[in-house]
Amino acid sequence: MHTMTHSEELGLFTDVATMMADAARTVVRPWFRRDVAVDDKKDASPVTIADRSAERVMRAILAERLPDHGVFGEEFGHENPEAPWQWLLDPVDGTRAFVTGRPMFGTLIALCHHGVPVLGLLDQPVLNERWLGVKGQPTQFSSPLGGRPATRQNVALEAAEMSCTSPEMLELAPHTGWKTLKACAKRMTWGGDCYAYGLLALGQIDLIAECDMNPWDWAALVPVIEGAGGVITAWDGTPLRMDGDRTVLAAGSASLHQQAVATLQADR
Repeated sequence: MHTMTHSEELGLFTDVATMMADAARTVVRPWFRRDVAVDDKKDASPVTIADRSAERVMRAILAERLPDHGVFGEEFGHENPEAPWQWLLDPVDGTRAFVTGRPMFGTLIALCHHGVPVLGLLDQPVLNERWLGVKGQPTQFSSPLGGRPATRQNVALEAAEMSCTSPEMLELAPHTGWKTLKACAKRMTWGGDCYAYGLLALGQIDLIAECDMNPWDWAALVPVIEGAGGVITAWDGTPLRMDGDRTVLAAGSASLHQQAVATLQADR
């Protein structure tokens, strides 16, 4: 019996991720800008039939293609949590954008091996844009709108375009360093969810600092950002962990990342 090499395995897993993204796109797109019922979850975040249907089709594909893998999805919890390979699914990251008709949401699909993200896919179903990151490989990007996956490398903090999804999430920040970082950056843009990280991978945004992030919110973004030349960690500069402090800092270059970490920690 042929034992698969690591690259063959990753190739298979990439095919499965692409299949899941295609299926989720087909399910999510028809609900965009329709009169869709919105339920409020326990944490008051909105959820729709699009979220639930998309996660169901992705789980069905995994159950058929990779039944020994674990699945951790935002809507339907954890299956097979002891498996070394774990898929993290966020069918509609940016539900607030989705329910208000803004194409700034995305489907996030991540594969982690012993807790480390090795594959990440970010799909925008309405704009037909897709980012694919595989650990150790350059990020791939396809879009009818153009753009190429390469972060801006020589940007100082005072020239950096900074982004964050919402001011509300920062009320849960571990400390106030974020305000100092914002004051140092050139400009601040609100909104974006996962799509902002896709834009950072394209060199449109230089810096994102957020908190209150779940593993399914960030795991797919790690290979995408790193494969485009960027750095993504917790606010203190340490690698993102499933049991971490829920902070995320992404920067287009190592030097900008170092500046941002130093600025965030200065207020502590």
